[in-house]
Amino acid sequence: MNMEDILNQWDSMKTAKIKKQKESGKNQVSHKKANAPTAEEKARAAERDFEAQMKADNSKKVNMMEMWLRRYGTIDKDKIAEDQEKRTQTYDRNFLMNMHPEARIDLHGLHQDEAEEALDRFVTDCVYRGLRKILIVHGKGIHTSGTDPVLGELVRKFIEHDKRCGASGHPKTKAEGGSGATWVLLK
Repeated sequence: MNMEDILNQWDSMKTAKIKKQKESGKNQVSHKKANAPTAEEKARAAERDFEAQMKADNSKKVNMMEMWLRRYGTIDKDKIAEDQEKRTQTYDRNFLMNMHPEARIDLHGLHQDEAEEALDRFVTDCVYRGLRKILIVHGKGIHTSGTDPVLGELVRKFIEHDKRCGASGHPKTKAEGGSGATWVLLK
């Protein structure tokens, strides 16, 4: 006997059982709980609850000030002024020149082509992140033999030719890098 024969036999047994129940007049078993309300009773109860809720809402006193505030909201003028001041500061040249760099890159030990590629990626990432001031550490060229510092000149040319770079300079203190580092304001 294969599976198809078994399924056919099962179906015929089910249909025979259903016919037998219909002929005998027995109702099928109801899965309804014994004291559960009918659909009409549920509808009447919901209607009563709705009416009671309406009466409760109508009996409340409305505070006109609260209603106005709900409708129109409030405006925090102090927060607006602070935001405006922050926006103004971020574009103020003196503020930007005196702020600490938001990101830095160290080019020590890189060859010129590696340093230029790393610097381009770094500036692209900083512009994408919305940073305003960065620090590029290139070193003083103490270990360079016979010529001027290679990376310092590379950084200077990069800043001059890249349209994303604005004003630049060296940090004032030796701890921040002195002449071996260059800060740049990004546009």
